[in-house]
Amino acid sequence: MKRLIPDTYTFLLIGTVALASILPAMGTFAIGLKYLTTAAIALLFFLHGAKLPRQAIIDGLTHWRLHALILSCTFVFFPLMGFVLRPVLLPLIDHQLYLGVLYLCMLPATVQSAVALTSIAKGNVPASICSASISTLLGILITPFLVNGLVVPTGASSSLDSVVKIFMQLMLPFLAGHFLRPYFDSAFRKAGKMLSFVDRGSILLVIYSAFSAAVVGGLWQQVSAGMMAGVVLISLIFLALSMLYVYGLALWFGFSLEDRITALFGGAQKSLASGVPMAQVLFPAATAGIMVLPLMLFHLLQLIISAAIAQSWNRRHEQAAQGASV
Repeated sequence: MKRLIPDTYTFLLIGTVALASILPAMGTFAIGLKYLTTAAIALLFFLHGAKLPRQAIIDGLTHWRLHALILSCTFVFFPLMGFVLRPVLLPLIDHQLYLGVLYLCMLPATVQSAVALTSIAKGNVPASICSASISTLLGILITPFLVNGLVVPTGASSSLDSVVKIFMQLMLPFLAGHFLRPYFDSAFRKAGKMLSFVDRGSILLVIYSAFSAAVVGGLWQQVSAGMMAGVVLISLIFLALSMLYVYGLALWFGFSLEDRITALFGGAQKSLASGVPMAQVLFPAATAGIMVLPLMLFHLLQLIISAAIAQSWNRRHEQAAQGASV
Protein backbone atom coordinates (compact mmCIF):
# COMPACT_ATOMS: atom_id res chain seq x y z
CA MET A 1 0.00 0.00 0.00
CA LYS A 2 2.88 2.38 0.70
CA ARG A 3 3.93 2.20 -2.96
CA LEU A 4 0.45 3.35 -4.01
CA ILE A 5 0.42 6.40 -1.72
CA PRO A 6 1.41 9.59 -3.62
CA ASP A 7 4.50 11.47 -2.45
CA THR A 8 4.48 14.76 -0.53
CA TYR A 9 4.86 16.86 -3.66
CA THR A 10 1.77 15.30 -5.23
CA PHE A 11 -0.23 16.27 -2.13
CA LEU A 12 1.18 19.80 -2.48
CA LEU A 13 -0.03 19.92 -6.09
CA ILE A 14 -3.52 18.87 -5.00
CA GLY A 15 -3.41 21.38 -2.12
CA THR A 16 -2.40 24.17 -4.51
CA VAL A 17 -5.40 23.44 -6.74
CA ALA A 18 -7.64 23.39 -3.65
CA LEU A 19 -6.23 26.73 -2.47
CA ALA A 20 -6.78 28.29 -5.91
CA SER A 21 -10.35 26.96 -5.85
CA ILE A 22 -11.11 28.44 -2.43
CA LEU A 23 -8.98 31.61 -2.55
CA PRO A 24 -8.26 32.43 -6.20
CA ALA A 25 -6.04 35.39 -7.03
CA MET A 26 -8.12 38.38 -8.13
CA GLY A 27 -7.75 42.06 -8.86
CA THR A 28 -4.42 43.74 -8.13
CA PHE A 29 -3.05 40.57 -6.55
CA ALA A 30 -3.74 38.62 -9.76
CA ILE A 31 -1.89 41.26 -11.83
CA GLY A 32 1.13 41.13 -9.52
CA LEU A 33 1.00 37.32 -9.54
CA LYS A 34 1.11 37.33 -13.34
CA TYR A 35 4.45 39.18 -13.34
CA LEU A 36 5.79 36.98 -10.55
CA THR A 37 4.73 33.87 -12.48
CA THR A 38 6.51 35.08 -15.63
CA ALA A 39 9.71 35.48 -13.62
CA ALA A 40 9.22 32.06 -11.98
CA ILE A 41 8.81 30.38 -15.38
CA ALA A 42 12.01 32.01 -16.65
CA LEU A 43 13.87 30.87 -13.52
CA LEU A 44 12.43 27.36 -13.86
CA PHE A 45 13.70 26.94 -17.42
CA PHE A 46 17.03 28.55 -16.54
CA LEU A 47 17.46 25.76 -13.98
CA HIS A 48 16.34 23.16 -16.53
CA GLY A 49 19.06 24.36 -18.88
CA ALA A 50 21.66 24.45 -16.10
CA LYS A 51 20.87 20.83 -15.20
CA LEU A 52 21.33 19.59 -18.78
CA PRO A 53 24.74 17.90 -19.08
CA ARG A 54 26.17 18.51 -22.53
CA GLN A 55 27.99 15.20 -22.32
CA ALA A 56 24.63 13.43 -21.98
CA ILE A 57 23.61 14.67 -25.43
CA ILE A 58 26.95 13.59 -26.93
CA ASP A 59 26.77 10.19 -25.27
CA GLY A 60 23.23 9.74 -26.52
CA LEU A 61 24.38 9.69 -30.12
CA THR A 62 25.90 6.26 -29.51
CA HIS A 63 22.54 4.76 -28.46
CA TRP A 64 20.34 6.49 -30.99
CA ARG A 65 17.96 3.54 -31.53
CA LEU A 66 16.83 3.61 -27.91
CA HIS A 67 16.37 7.38 -27.88
CA ALA A 68 14.54 7.29 -31.23
CA LEU A 69 12.10 4.74 -29.78
CA ILE A 70 11.47 6.83 -26.65
CA LEU A 71 11.01 10.05 -28.63
CA SER A 72 8.67 8.32 -31.08
CA CYS A 73 6.42 7.38 -28.17
CA THR A 74 6.54 10.92 -26.75
CA PHE A 75 6.00 12.96 -29.90
CA VAL A 76 4.37 10.52 -32.37
CA PHE A 77 2.48 7.71 -30.60
CA PHE A 78 0.89 9.93 -27.93
CA PRO A 79 -0.50 12.49 -30.45
CA LEU A 80 -1.76 9.65 -32.65
CA MET A 81 -3.57 8.12 -29.68
CA GLY A 82 -5.16 11.46 -28.90
CA PHE A 83 -6.60 11.93 -32.37
CA VAL A 84 -7.37 8.31 -33.32
CA LEU A 85 -9.23 7.59 -30.06
CA ARG A 86 -10.97 10.96 -29.98
CA PRO A 87 -14.33 9.75 -31.42
CA VAL A 88 -14.45 6.99 -28.78
CA LEU A 89 -13.25 9.00 -25.78
CA LEU A 90 -14.79 12.42 -26.41
CA PRO A 91 -18.26 11.40 -25.09
CA LEU A 92 -16.65 10.88 -21.66
CA ILE A 93 -15.76 14.59 -21.31
CA ASP A 94 -16.51 17.88 -23.06
CA HIS A 95 -14.66 19.40 -26.01
CA GLN A 96 -12.60 21.92 -24.00
CA LEU A 97 -11.36 19.28 -21.57
CA TYR A 98 -10.42 16.98 -24.44
CA LEU A 99 -8.30 19.79 -25.85
CA GLY A 100 -6.41 19.53 -22.56
CA VAL A 101 -5.97 15.80 -23.22
CA LEU A 102 -4.58 16.60 -26.68
CA TYR A 103 -2.25 19.18 -25.12
CA LEU A 104 -1.02 16.49 -22.72
CA CYS A 105 -0.22 14.29 -25.74
CA MET A 106 2.02 16.99 -27.28
CA LEU A 107 4.26 17.50 -24.24
CA PRO A 108 7.82 16.22 -23.70
CA ALA A 109 8.70 13.45 -21.27
CA THR A 110 9.44 14.10 -17.64
CA VAL A 111 13.03 14.26 -16.39
CA GLN A 112 13.29 13.84 -12.61
CA SER A 113 10.78 11.02 -12.14
CA ALA A 114 11.90 9.12 -15.27
CA VAL A 115 15.52 9.09 -14.09
CA ALA A 116 14.57 8.29 -10.49
CA LEU A 117 12.28 5.40 -11.50
CA THR A 118 14.89 4.04 -13.91
CA SER A 119 17.42 4.10 -11.09
CA ILE A 120 15.06 2.28 -8.68
CA ALA A 121 14.31 -0.39 -11.28
CA LYS A 122 18.05 -0.83 -12.06
CA GLY A 123 17.76 0.42 -15.62
CA ASN A 124 20.21 2.32 -17.82
CA VAL A 125 20.43 5.60 -15.87
CA PRO A 126 22.90 7.45 -18.19
CA ALA A 127 20.66 6.69 -21.18
CA SER A 128 17.63 7.86 -19.18
CA ILE A 129 19.32 11.19 -18.37
CA CYS A 130 20.24 11.66 -22.01
CA SER A 131 16.80 10.77 -23.36
CA ALA A 132 14.93 12.93 -20.85
CA SER A 133 17.24 15.89 -21.52
CA ILE A 134 16.80 15.64 -25.29
CA SER A 135 13.03 15.28 -24.86
CA THR A 136 12.86 18.48 -22.78
CA LEU A 137 14.92 20.40 -25.33
CA LEU A 138 12.85 19.12 -28.27
CA GLY A 139 9.64 19.79 -26.37
CA ILE A 140 10.41 23.50 -26.11
CA LEU A 141 10.90 23.55 -29.89
CA ILE A 142 8.21 21.10 -31.07
CA THR A 143 5.30 21.41 -28.64
CA PRO A 144 4.30 25.03 -29.57
CA PHE A 145 4.07 24.07 -33.26
CA LEU A 146 2.06 20.92 -32.49
CA VAL A 147 -0.31 22.84 -30.21
CA ASN A 148 -0.86 25.71 -32.65
CA GLY A 149 -1.20 23.36 -35.62
CA LEU A 150 -3.24 20.51 -34.14
CA VAL A 151 -4.76 21.34 -30.74
CA VAL A 152 -5.83 24.97 -31.14
CA PRO A 153 -5.37 25.86 -34.83
CA THR A 154 -4.52 29.54 -35.26
CA GLY A 155 -3.46 31.87 -38.02
CA ALA A 156 0.15 32.21 -39.13
CA SER A 157 0.64 35.49 -37.26
CA SER A 158 -0.78 34.05 -34.01
CA SER A 159 1.38 30.95 -34.38
CA LEU A 160 4.44 33.13 -34.91
CA ASP A 161 3.56 35.14 -31.80
CA SER A 162 3.42 31.93 -29.76
CA VAL A 163 6.80 30.82 -31.04
CA VAL A 164 8.31 34.21 -30.15
CA LYS A 165 6.78 34.01 -26.65
CA ILE A 166 8.13 30.48 -26.16
CA PHE A 167 11.58 31.58 -27.30
CA MET A 168 11.68 34.66 -25.08
CA GLN A 169 10.13 33.16 -21.93
CA LEU A 170 11.33 29.55 -22.13
CA MET A 171 14.05 28.90 -24.69
CA LEU A 172 16.19 31.95 -23.94
CA PRO A 173 16.43 31.22 -20.17
CA PHE A 174 16.97 27.53 -20.97
CA LEU A 175 19.90 28.29 -23.28
CA ALA A 176 21.32 30.84 -20.83
CA GLY A 177 21.25 28.25 -18.04
CA HIS A 178 22.87 25.61 -20.21
CA PHE A 179 25.70 27.77 -21.50
CA LEU A 180 26.36 29.25 -18.04
CA ARG A 181 26.39 25.77 -16.49
CA PRO A 182 30.23 25.56 -16.30
CA TYR A 183 30.35 28.75 -14.22
CA PHE A 184 27.59 27.72 -11.81
CA ASP A 185 28.11 23.97 -11.71
CA SER A 186 29.90 23.86 -8.33
CA ALA A 187 27.41 26.31 -6.79
CA PHE A 188 24.48 24.25 -8.10
CA ARG A 189 25.97 21.09 -6.60
CA LYS A 190 26.26 22.73 -3.19
CA ALA A 191 22.74 24.13 -3.35
CA GLY A 192 21.18 20.98 -4.81
CA LYS A 193 18.36 20.61 -2.30
CA MET A 194 17.60 24.34 -2.24
CA LEU A 195 17.40 24.38 -6.05
CA SER A 196 14.95 21.50 -5.88
CA PHE A 197 12.72 23.61 -3.61
CA VAL A 198 12.99 26.55 -6.03
CA ASP A 199 12.24 24.26 -8.98
CA ARG A 200 9.16 22.67 -7.42
CA GLY A 201 8.04 25.88 -5.76
CA SER A 202 8.00 27.62 -9.13
CA ILE A 203 5.74 24.91 -10.53
CA LEU A 204 3.35 25.26 -7.58
CA LEU A 205 3.23 29.03 -8.11
CA VAL A 206 2.44 28.61 -11.81
CA ILE A 207 -0.27 26.04 -11.02
CA TYR A 208 -1.85 28.39 -8.47
CA SER A 209 -1.84 31.23 -11.01
CA ALA A 210 -3.30 29.07 -13.80
CA PHE A 211 -6.06 27.55 -11.67
CA SER A 212 -6.91 30.90 -10.04
CA ALA A 213 -7.68 32.40 -13.44
CA ALA A 214 -9.60 29.27 -14.43
CA VAL A 215 -11.66 29.24 -11.22
CA VAL A 216 -12.55 32.92 -11.65
CA GLY A 217 -13.61 32.01 -15.21
CA GLY A 218 -15.94 29.28 -13.91
CA LEU A 219 -13.76 26.15 -14.12
CA TRP A 220 -15.68 24.06 -11.59
CA GLN A 221 -18.99 25.00 -13.18
CA GLN A 222 -17.73 23.50 -16.44
CA VAL A 223 -16.07 20.35 -15.06
CA SER A 224 -18.29 17.83 -13.26
CA ALA A 225 -17.29 14.82 -11.15
CA GLY A 226 -18.27 12.60 -14.08
CA MET A 227 -15.86 14.46 -16.36
CA MET A 228 -13.06 14.08 -13.81
CA ALA A 229 -13.72 10.33 -13.76
CA GLY A 230 -13.65 10.40 -17.56
CA VAL A 231 -10.22 12.09 -17.57
CA VAL A 232 -8.92 9.48 -15.12
CA LEU A 233 -10.16 6.67 -17.38
CA ILE A 234 -8.65 8.31 -20.48
CA SER A 235 -5.34 8.78 -18.62
CA LEU A 236 -5.26 5.10 -17.64
CA ILE A 237 -5.95 4.05 -21.25
CA PHE A 238 -3.21 6.32 -22.62
CA LEU A 239 -0.73 5.20 -19.96
CA ALA A 240 -1.40 1.50 -20.59
CA LEU A 241 -1.20 1.81 -24.39
CA SER A 242 1.98 3.90 -24.33
CA MET A 243 3.65 1.42 -21.95
CA LEU A 244 2.67 -1.50 -24.19
CA TYR A 245 3.93 0.35 -27.27
CA VAL A 246 7.33 1.39 -25.96
CA TYR A 247 8.11 -1.77 -23.97
CA GLY A 248 6.81 -4.09 -26.71
CA LEU A 249 8.96 -2.44 -29.39
CA ALA A 250 12.00 -2.40 -27.08
CA LEU A 251 11.52 -6.14 -26.59
CA TRP A 252 11.04 -6.70 -30.33
CA PHE A 253 14.21 -4.73 -31.14
CA GLY A 254 16.18 -6.96 -28.77
CA PHE A 255 17.12 -4.31 -26.22
CA SER A 256 18.55 -5.45 -22.89
CA LEU A 257 16.36 -5.40 -19.78
CA GLU A 258 18.13 -2.23 -18.57
CA ASP A 259 17.32 -0.45 -21.84
CA ARG A 260 13.72 -1.73 -21.82
CA ILE A 261 13.28 -0.24 -18.34
CA THR A 262 14.71 3.07 -19.57
CA ALA A 263 12.37 3.05 -22.58
CA LEU A 264 9.32 2.34 -20.42
CA PHE A 265 9.88 5.16 -17.93
CA GLY A 266 11.20 7.58 -20.55
CA GLY A 267 8.53 7.15 -23.21
CA ALA A 268 5.31 6.62 -21.26
CA GLN A 269 5.50 9.73 -19.06
CA LYS A 270 4.67 13.40 -19.57
CA SER A 271 6.30 16.42 -17.95
CA LEU A 272 4.32 18.55 -15.52
CA ALA A 273 7.37 20.81 -15.09
CA SER A 274 7.31 21.74 -18.78
CA GLY A 275 3.58 21.45 -19.42
CA VAL A 276 2.27 23.94 -16.85
CA PRO A 277 4.62 26.83 -17.77
CA MET A 278 4.04 26.23 -21.49
CA ALA A 279 0.29 26.37 -20.96
CA GLN A 280 0.70 29.79 -19.32
CA VAL A 281 2.47 31.01 -22.46
CA LEU A 282 0.37 29.25 -25.12
CA PHE A 283 -3.18 29.70 -23.79
CA PRO A 284 -5.26 32.59 -22.43
CA ALA A 285 -5.20 32.86 -18.64
CA ALA A 286 -8.86 31.84 -18.30
CA THR A 287 -8.33 28.54 -20.16
CA ALA A 288 -4.82 27.55 -18.98
CA GLY A 289 -6.21 25.86 -15.85
CA ILE A 290 -8.59 23.56 -17.68
CA MET A 291 -5.89 22.76 -20.26
CA VAL A 292 -3.50 21.46 -17.58
CA LEU A 293 -6.14 19.59 -15.53
CA PRO A 294 -5.75 16.36 -17.58
CA LEU A 295 -1.97 16.70 -17.27
CA MET A 296 -2.15 16.90 -13.48
CA LEU A 297 -4.35 13.80 -13.23
CA PHE A 298 -2.12 11.91 -15.68
CA HIS A 299 0.94 12.99 -13.69
CA LEU A 300 -0.55 11.58 -10.49
CA LEU A 301 -1.46 8.25 -12.12
CA GLN A 302 1.87 7.86 -13.92
CA LEU A 303 3.76 8.32 -10.65
CA ILE A 304 1.65 5.82 -8.69
CA ILE A 305 1.66 3.10 -11.37
CA SER A 306 5.28 3.60 -12.46
CA ALA A 307 6.51 3.57 -8.85
CA ALA A 308 4.79 0.20 -8.28
CA ILE A 309 6.39 -1.23 -11.46
CA ALA A 310 9.83 0.14 -10.54
CA GLN A 311 9.66 -1.35 -7.04
CA SER A 312 8.63 -4.70 -8.52
CA TRP A 313 11.68 -4.71 -10.81
CA ASN A 314 13.86 -3.65 -7.91
CA ARG A 315 12.69 -6.64 -5.83
CA ARG A 316 13.35 -9.02 -8.73
CA HIS A 317 16.86 -7.62 -9.11
CA GLU A 318 17.57 -8.03 -5.40
CA GLN A 319 16.22 -11.58 -5.42
CA ALA A 320 18.35 -12.46 -8.45
CA ALA A 321 21.42 -10.96 -6.75
CA GLN A 322 20.76 -12.97 -3.58
CA GLY A 323 20.28 -16.15 -5.63
CA ALA A 324 23.56 -15.56 -7.46
CA SER A 325 25.44 -15.01 -4.19
CA VAL A 326 23.98 -18.22 -2.74
